[in-house]
Amino acid sequence: MANRFVLNERSYHGKGAIQEIAGEVTSRGLKKALVCSDPDLLKFGVTKKVTDVLDAAGIAYEIYDQIKPNPTIQNVQEGVEACKKAQADCLIAIGGGSAMDTSKAIGIIATNPEFADVRSLEGVAPTKNPCLPIIAVPTTAGTAAEVTINYVITDVEKNRKFVCVDPHDIPVVAIVDPDMMASMPKGLTAATGMDALTHAIEGYITKGAWELSDMFHLKAIEIIAKSLRGAVENTPEGREGMALGQYIAGMGFSNVGLGVVHSMAHGLSALYDTPHGVACAIILPTGLEFNKPVAGKRYRAIGKAMQVPGIDNMTDEEAADATIAAVKQLSADVGIPANLQGILKEEDIAFLAKSAYADACCPGNPRDTSEEEITELYRSLL
Repeated sequence: MANRFVLNERSYHGKGAIQEIAGEVTSRGLKKALVCSDPDLLKFGVTKKVTDVLDAAGIAYEIYDQIKPNPTIQNVQEGVEACKKAQADCLIAIGGGSAMDTSKAIGIIATNPEFADVRSLEGVAPTKNPCLPIIAVPTTAGTAAEVTINYVITDVEKNRKFVCVDPHDIPVVAIVDPDMMASMPKGLTAATGMDALTHAIEGYITKGAWELSDMFHLKAIEIIAKSLRGAVENTPEGREGMALGQYIAGMGFSNVGLGVVHSMAHGLSALYDTPHGVACAIILPTGLEFNKPVAGKRYRAIGKAMQVPGIDNMTDEEAADATIAAVKQLSADVGIPANLQGILKEEDIAFLAKSAYADACCPGNPRDTSEEEITELYRSLL
């Protein structure tokens, strides 16, 4: 079977990259954009950095800014209506994964109206047409949604998140400008950064991993491990490193999948509104322990990328344990809690385990699992 790889048509990296947006819009013959962002980014002038570029170039746009941190079906439906009303022929997504995920769903429904029921997009939906052109401008360094074919929507009625996987939704252009991420507070920087590390590590050990994806994931782990502490302290080097590292991780995992850590984290975000990156960071060491019997030999390469001292002279078992310890230390250094105490409720575990087992990320886990095993993994984190 052939291995498929889907990436952006074009991407720009580095300080000032947002200046390329105007040229991309005009060169593609696009006439009007729906700018998708959230109220805080609008309030604090982050969105304005992009709309200033559009204004200077005389590009028409309207703003849809009601996107929530864990975007809902209602967010998507309202966005579709805003897109129709604006008669937009492209989308500019400004924000974290939430803005980009919402834009992907809006763009898909705009060109595939038979999928107007947002729930019908869950899993691998058989859409026929590419979504409206999306120019994605991340303001966080973690989700890599600007380069992935995945998006996640929250179903409030059913207290669950569902994952959609569709090559038709990938943004045509990614604008990865570290200046757009400089306003992230420490907590958000840490959470999104650990989400990026989880992407790289789960992508490296997933069942679908192969040589091309390995190349991206190991480089991403190296850059993230070197940069995240500095990014949390808002150093220029840390910010620039995380902007690149999270994007490289996205280039990999988007094409090969993730695992049980993400499937468990999705439920926590849907039920408790827990920041996705925090949930991933807390669960990641437990997921690595669970997968060690199957994937443990791959942990040495992860540890080397994280610059674990003396790892070349360790046994496979020692190298795996040292790698897990390094992940725990990085998480602690950036202020992530060590467990789910105060977040997870015992009475919700059965529901969460059922949701995690049904999640689209679960089949990619290197070790086959069950609802019962996931139940125990949640309990171990209390």
